[in-house]
Amino acid sequence: MNLKTILILGALSAFGPLAIDFYLPGFPAMATAFATDETQIQLTLAVYFLGLSIGQLIYGPIADRFGRRIPLLVGVGLFTVASLACALAPSLEWLIGARFVQALGGCAGMVLSRAIVSDKCDSVGAAKVFSQLMLVMGLAPILAPMLGGLLVNLYGWQSIFIVLTAFSALAALAVALGLPESLPDNVPRQPLSGALRQYGRLLKDREFLGHALTGGIAMAGMFAYIAGSPFVFIKLYDVPAEHYGWLFGSNAAGFILVAQINARLLANRGPAFLLARTIWIYLAAGIVLLGVSALHTQQLWPLLIPLFVCIASLGCIIPNASACAMSGQGARAGSASAMLGCLQFSVAAGAASLVGVLHNGTAMPMAMVITLCGVLAVVLAMATRRVYTARIAAQELS
Repeated sequence: MNLKTILILGALSAFGPLAIDFYLPGFPAMATAFATDETQIQLTLAVYFLGLSIGQLIYGPIADRFGRRIPLLVGVGLFTVASLACALAPSLEWLIGARFVQALGGCAGMVLSRAIVSDKCDSVGAAKVFSQLMLVMGLAPILAPMLGGLLVNLYGWQSIFIVLTAFSALAALAVALGLPESLPDNVPRQPLSGALRQYGRLLKDREFLGHALTGGIAMAGMFAYIAGSPFVFIKLYDVPAEHYGWLFGSNAAGFILVAQINARLLANRGPAFLLARTIWIYLAAGIVLLGVSALHTQQLWPLLIPLFVCIASLGCIIPNASACAMSGQGARAGSASAMLGCLQFSVAAGAASLVGVLHNGTAMPMAMVITLCGVLAVVLAMATRRVYTARIAAQELS
């Protein structure tokens, strides 16, 4: 896959994290503008998550029926219009509705970028591209809040959505001019009437489901970290709020670094091989993190080391799990990508909520959820590996 295509797919993959992380610094200003509190403003985030979950399942069958290019252009166009509507919102209700529509448009890039990679690459090539796209997932949490805060201070919260409008318009132009249809002409187009049956087959596909949930549950550990780290770092260990970004950024840097190392390792080992081994590193670091949290240490650094290893290892786990899940999907790659995203996002959002439910004024809830995710991910990875081995053995005998 050439560099131009990877850059365009990277921009499309950025829609999700940008629309989440970019506007977070604007919460206080938005609460003031709409004469409400930040709890009400958080509804704009919740409704965005809801739109992402629903939208992914819609785009999958459409992409398998009409190809990748047209749904992608429609989705990016919808995101552009909705971003402008957010900037012009006269009321909180308007903003909430516009954010839902924005999510429905933005998830097109998330679903269809994976489908395009699956169309163009084998499992090893797909894992390499997914590793490169992890740069977006790692950089967005570092850069987006800082840039968003700068824009809010200089031009007001509306400027964030103006920038998102311009960014998505440029992305739409890039897709129109530089991203041809990737679904081969000889691949049969799947009818929309069979969408539910297609999702049913995917849920019965133990290899797909195992890899999707392995990656999703591991990703849930990162969401638990995102949800719990502000309290642990700032409230529990008295890290100044302005320094929180540096700690958050160092873990994101580890995530990016390991993702790029993973891309190089794939030259000699397949994604399934690397996934089966890296998942144990994640679990081991999670157990150490849980043990350190139970000791309630006065210093932060004993907690930071296993936490760094956990987050960094995801740079190998997530792209390899995604590549294994998408491998061999062919004509149903769009639906597979949609189901993969929906499963991963739903599990990850549930883990973030669990951290809040278990909150007890210590680092234990975050550590417990991360470790639980490690245990479940290892169990799923081992079970899926056995299913894969049995299938290969059966093929050789026949």
